[in-house]
Amino acid sequence: MSSLINKYTNSIPYLYFTAVSAYWFTVINKEEGIAAYPILLFAIPFLWQIVKPNKNLNFTLGITFVCISSYLIIAFLSDALKLISLSCINEPLLYGGILVFANFVMALWIIRNSLKEAI
Repeated sequence: MSSLINKYTNSIPYLYFTAVSAYWFTVINKEEGIAAYPILLFAIPFLWQIVKPNKNLNFTLGITFVCISSYLIIAFLSDALKLISLSCINEPLLYGGILVFANFVMALWIIRNSLKEAI
């Protein structure tokens, strides 16, 4: 039972990023139409990790998304603290913050899974 839970627990970050890609696709698809389909390409590496895990891809995804998430955290904090104006559009700060920090945690989780498999 415990190994079954661990098996599915390791898939949570990949499912998260796949769900974010699907949500992003649906939002953009309503406005842009067919131009939103390349967004679905972002989900392919995460789905691949669920079907056939690869430690090199896992580590690359983790490092890439930690870097992107770190940049997003800096942008979020700068917007929240009104240090500089990043955009004219003011989206709900709470939801943006939750998404940014969830991305960071999930990326760290991917790296943790990668390091755990390497040992």
